[in-house]
Amino acid sequence: MPGFGEKMRQVSLHFVPTAILSRQVGAIRGQSLILNLPGQPKAIKETLERVKDEQGNVMVKGIFSAIPYCLQLLSEIYIDIRAEICESFRPKSARRNS
Repeated sequence: MPGFGEKMRQVSLHFVPTAILSRQVGAIRGQSLILNLPGQPKAIKETLERVKDEQGNVMVKGIFSAIPYCLQLLSEIYIDIRAEICESFRPKSARRNS
């Protein structure tokens, strides 16, 4: 899952220029998604959530927005996400009618 590592480094580059050296990676084993997150709690939060500018506008979304759909593809579980807490993305064809 190279996209997860690329996205985590993209987010981290907004904070530290050495992010390109990180070992952040995503992988699949069976029906499990494995994510090697950064080592610091602050960096984990930034990587999962998003990068905002001084006005609070989202500049770069974090990886969490892709995780519910990824898990759905892996194991057919459907995780409902409350948009007011955390944004997630699914193509229209993968959404359940509410």
